[in-house]
Amino acid sequence: MKKSTHQDRRQFLSLAAKSTAFAAMAASMQRRLYAEDQASGGGIKHSVCKWCYNDNSIEEIAVAGKAFGLTSIELLNPDEIKEAQTHGLTCAIVNAPNAKTDKGVRVGGIADAFNRKEHHDTLVHVYTQCIEESAALGMKNIICFSGNRKGMDDEQGLQNCAEGIKRLLPVAEKHNMTITLELLNKFDHQDYMGDSTKWGTKLADAIGSESFKILYDIYHMQIMEGNVIKTIRDNHQYFSHYHTGGVPGRNEIDETQELNYPAIVKAITDTGYEGFIGQEFIPAREDKMASLKQGVEICTLN
Repeated sequence: MKKSTHQDRRQFLSLAAKSTAFAAMAASMQRRLYAEDQASGGGIKHSVCKWCYNDNSIEEIAVAGKAFGLTSIELLNPDEIKEAQTHGLTCAIVNAPNAKTDKGVRVGGIADAFNRKEHHDTLVHVYTQCIEESAALGMKNIICFSGNRKGMDDEQGLQNCAEGIKRLLPVAEKHNMTITLELLNKFDHQDYMGDSTKWGTKLADAIGSESFKILYDIYHMQIMEGNVIKTIRDNHQYFSHYHTGGVPGRNEIDETQELNYPAIVKAITDTGYEGFIGQEFIPAREDKMASLKQGVEICTLN
């Protein structure tokens, strides 16, 4: 009886030790997953548009940003991406390449882009090169624009955009890159053709490829359409990226403006989105990094 009791105790202590070890491992894993979840905004990854911080170097943004959960600096060119990578950050969406046509028109930016057939040869050339260089660095997304109307009918412009972008699909598909067209408002960018979700999703349907998506800029589309959360719920399958910005003013996304970003981010994550949200507001405060930190925290779900 005594021997049996002694063995039972040893077995109990052995099981208890194993149980404690497993519990500690589980607790450690749970803490790690929770920390990762918090850092990524509960599925969201945090990025920032470099052009909003032109007075700050990539190194300065990276060093400050990594401390509060930033994992990307976006709208960079391939040579700048390499610099961001040396600081442990990626580039959520690559900047649009641009070049002059044989007629001296600089194309690839907001005003002169895919809605004009005469730009297609130049755009296909520079985008092919940029996609190949960016993919070699591990990038997955590159921005593009419709171009301004300049009197062109929206339907004709849509057809022209589809025709030009389709020429890039083989290289995008080969390198597992997504070409993403940004929607902009007509007040900051007068005459820009891609100024509504309806136009953008119709273009995506015309192209008909998972290698083409839409950048839903919350700031721009709040100005043009409002109804942001319902638009995200109804059209999220078309969106590969999101941008922030305070309305009115395009400054900090805090209580000084009309959008409820925690609710918007929750709506985005509810769709299953696990990509990046890019902070694209222009800081009005002197301490720009504090404003960026606040923006990331606002878009981090607790």
